[in-house]
Amino acid sequence: MKSVLIIGAGQFGIHIARRMAELRCEIMVVDSDEGRINSILPYVTNAQIGNSTNAEFMESLGIDDFDVCIVTISSSFQDSLETTALLKELGAKKVIARAQNDVQEKFLLRNGADETVYPEKLTAIRVATKEAHDDILDVFQLDRNINIYEVQVPANWSNKTIAELDIRRKHNLNIIAVRAEDRLVLPMPDMILTSDDAVLLLGNIKDIQKAF
Repeated sequence: MKSVLIIGAGQFGIHIARRMAELRCEIMVVDSDEGRINSILPYVTNAQIGNSTNAEFMESLGIDDFDVCIVTISSSFQDSLETTALLKELGAKKVIARAQNDVQEKFLLRNGADETVYPEKLTAIRVATKEAHDDILDVFQLDRNINIYEVQVPANWSNKTIAELDIRRKHNLNIIAVRAEDRLVLPMPDMILTSDDAVLLLGNIKDIQKAF
């Protein structure tokens, strides 16, 4: 069971807390606004009203006891930057900070963040990729080049086994799952695909475009 500190109880922080609670993490949240703290209370183990840029207050939380600290402040980049740097100074094992643009991402990484999350950018890439290609149902970004694409099985793949299609050799793509009747199943060489199915393909966009 991981121990998590979330700094910032806005909508992004609430979504993280809710999911981590489902995964049975111990969660403490910090925010300067009592109303936001009350909104997130159902999903967390503990909560504190306080200023995350105040060294004395932050030190009282026992920062080095948490497995990961997540900074989700969106209202003030200065506070986010100061909080990120302070967490590292106080011995945080891992700091993940939210960025809202490329410049913020660079500064956060330079000032102590081990990782950044950039939800607006990820969402924009996902929507743009889906809408630019009729065959792509969804996209899950892994890095700049390699992603997971969910695509409808084309007519010329239908009623053939995965082995017969030999997608990896022909198209440099890997089938990692098949969505059949609204459930995901692991692909097997003798599995027959139909035009009602969708496949999750691991690869880059250039190979996806060539294949479809």
